[in-house]
Amino acid sequence: MKRLLLAFAFVAAPAFLCAAETPALPVTKAPAGAEVYIISPQDGATVSQSFTVRFGLKGMGVAPAGVTHENTGHHHLLVDVKIMPSAGQPIPKDEQHLHFGGGQTETTLKLPPGTHTLQLELGDSNHIPFDPPIVSKPITIHVK
Repeated sequence: MKRLLLAFAFVAAPAFLCAAETPALPVTKAPAGAEVYIISPQDGATVSQSFTVRFGLKGMGVAPAGVTHENTGHHHLLVDVKIMPSAGQPIPKDEQHLHFGGGQTETTLKLPPGTHTLQLELGDSNHIPFDPPIVSKPITIHVK
């Protein structure tokens, strides 16, 4: 009986480990020339703990998450993110990856005092980054 259980563990473990990996999802091609950028605040700005971030988009339109229209996506604001979201995987949703799936083009952000980075990434209707990724230049802000 012990040998049977041991044999099962060796056979089942690789299948279990493979099943735990999330397969890549279909990726939407980015239209040529599409750009996303932060309108405000400006790079290097000093802001209060509560401030407005305005999103800009060129060469595409904005549509809510779940709505599929050609050449549209929705914004994700990355706060102090050092490693970009993985291609073919949904952009995480947490304190550092803020989703604007309603099609919003600005937000009021509250951050603790200190230096922070902000960057935008456009996601498709399923929150998947485009190919190639449509990301803004990161900006640095100082919260007083």
